[in-house]
Amino acid sequence: MPGVGIRTAARLLTEVSGKDFAIAGHLAAYAGLAPVTRRSGSSIRGEHPSRRGNKILKRAPFLFAFAALRDPLPRAYYDRKIAQGKRHNQALVAVARRRCDVLYAVLRDGTVQQADHQLAA
Repeated sequence: MPGVGIRTAARLLTEVSGKDFAIAGHLAAYAGLAPVTRRSGSSIRGEHPSRRGNKILKRAPFLFAFAALRDPLPRAYYDRKIAQGKRHNQALVAVARRRCDVLYAVLRDGTVQQADHQLAA
């Protein structure tokens, strides 16, 4: 994947290998990138970033999300999130989540990704 170096790729493979995720959302939840809804009784407080998940795996998508901001398509997605009123950290989490979805597709299909066509959607 563009933006993923040797050390980050090794970290991703060691943390994800041997695990079978049914959908991309399961990988994102395992990495702690999926939002969670805080509920208590009848009180629903909206979605917040998860504090759970694999901390080591969570760091890797952030690293290549930062690297991906140099490419035009991930940068456009980041800028679109900023224009929607998201703060920097929220927009970066959104980019990391998208990168995690692409990672899931690469692992599922066993292919090598050359361009970020998924981020344009």
